[in-house]
Amino acid sequence: MKKKGHTPITRVKNPEPNIESPDWVIWAAWADRITFEEIKKKTGKTESDVIKIMRRSLKPSSFRLWRKRVNEKSIKHRKKFEYSRKEITSKIRKGDYL
Repeated sequence: MKKKGHTPITRVKNPEPNIESPDWVIWAAWADRITFEEIKKKTGKTESDVIKIMRRSLKPSSFRLWRKRVNEKSIKHRKKFEYSRKEITSKIRKGDYL
């Protein structure tokens, strides 16, 4: 007797919501790998719009934590990310990283 094969569904802790839902903006804002430029391209919401949505949706302490994280992470802004990437690669070439 042959077993019927089925592919198991991989469950993740925070699955990506549907892009049309307002929850997607919140999910994308928390995700480190998604920049504000990508959020604007996909939803049309600017960085200030995202900040307003996050301020309304999160508790005050969570909002402060998120803002601190966004300001410290250079990856949320494409220009800052590219600049920090150049700095790191130049340090590696010079051997200053030790």
